[in-house]
Amino acid sequence: MSQNPPNLRPDIAPSPRFQEPVRPGQPKIGMVSLGCPKALVDSERILTRLRAEGYAISPDYRGAEAVIVNTCGFLDSAKAESLEAIGEALRENGKVIVTGCLGAEPEYITGVHPKVMAVTGPQQYEQVLDAVHKASPPSPDPFVDLLPATGVKLTPRHFSYLKISEGCNHKCKFCIIPDMRGKLASRPAHAVMREAEKLVEAGVRELLVISQDTSAYGLDIGYKEERGHRAHITDLARDLGSLGAWVRLHYVYPYPHVRNLIPLMAEGLVLPYLDIPFQHAHPDVLKRMARPAAAAKTLDEIAAWRRDCPDITLRSTFIVGYPGETEAEFQTLLDWLDEAQLDRVGAFKYENVAGARSNDLPDHVPEEVKEERYHRFMEKALAISAAKLEAKVGTTLQVIVDEVDEAGATCRTKGDAPEIDGNLFIDEDFEGLSAGDIVTVEVDEAGDYDLWGSLVK
Repeated sequence: MSQNPPNLRPDIAPSPRFQEPVRPGQPKIGMVSLGCPKALVDSERILTRLRAEGYAISPDYRGAEAVIVNTCGFLDSAKAESLEAIGEALRENGKVIVTGCLGAEPEYITGVHPKVMAVTGPQQYEQVLDAVHKASPPSPDPFVDLLPATGVKLTPRHFSYLKISEGCNHKCKFCIIPDMRGKLASRPAHAVMREAEKLVEAGVRELLVISQDTSAYGLDIGYKEERGHRAHITDLARDLGSLGAWVRLHYVYPYPHVRNLIPLMAEGLVLPYLDIPFQHAHPDVLKRMARPAAAAKTLDEIAAWRRDCPDITLRSTFIVGYPGETEAEFQTLLDWLDEAQLDRVGAFKYENVAGARSNDLPDHVPEEVKEERYHRFMEKALAISAAKLEAKVGTTLQVIVDEVDEAGATCRTKGDAPEIDGNLFIDEDFEGLSAGDIVTVEVDEAGDYDLWGSLVK
């Protein structure tokens, strides 16, 4: 078991897990999946198509006929990580196909790694398949190459990401995601529900709803109702909640209609958890970001959410050291955090990203100042987290089991998203537990980010 402090980068996906047998002579393809959980879903879709054509998934470089690297281009540091992963795949395998957000800049990739076989952009599944076919023709066996109804999943069997839309209509100056992934494109609600139903039928106990802007779901298609399901986040959340699995909402912008989700959480249809990218609190910084600048009003909304659903867990990420950020503006952020008392908080230091409009803003903050502010921010966030978790000692909570080993069971409460937030550990009487079990525990001990508890018998 290992403690899991909050991830400080919002652009890192959970590690993919490969667990499937390979038949003799079956061509194998490797996959390195970087980026956010939305990119992980893209990787799952690519591998599902490949498995349908008779390919196996190789867990290592040497056993693969080719390696697909699904890249991230959110930050310059993420781009560097993607280039490093491409280089490693080239060294270890030699046949590399690049896709994902960084694939929208093919010259950037080939300028560093000219030997890659192909470069495709995000969601260009057909081009990825074409490149794989050139590297290693498919060899399907219809008698044994059977796919589960859920397709290939890169997460543990008991939870799954459910992508409800692509793209984003926001024009935040620090972000180039809309340039790479396009404008908002919502999936029909009935298609989302059908996928969710298949996942739950296959044993998934937790659905993690993701998109670039979950609150805006359905806006681009006029909140269309089709086959008994309306494409609006409130309606979709209610429909998903009827399936009997935990439903967790990520990337929820604080639009006014978000308050309509809170009663669903109070009723138990949706987990009492909101992941909201506030980014900052000072109105002038938010204006320079080209984001809504109503931090004081947001505090009123938070108070209303907690009034209507006292158990709600609020998670957010923030940028420190944004161009032009003064010490007074940063102090406003700290004061706001003191008042908001968010449960789960991550932060990252501002970075220039090629193509972002924020690069051209005046008064960029020196790196040493960014570093100092980052540590001050995280010290405050840690203190808030520790106090909130200490208050849970002696309470009874429902948890979902993620992993069981010889040391104990690693679990999560309803307020913890996988591989992003904290854990609850059970180190006694855990032998009968299995991944995916939902059990009741009494909290015995609290740390800065994690809890320890005992099974309630």
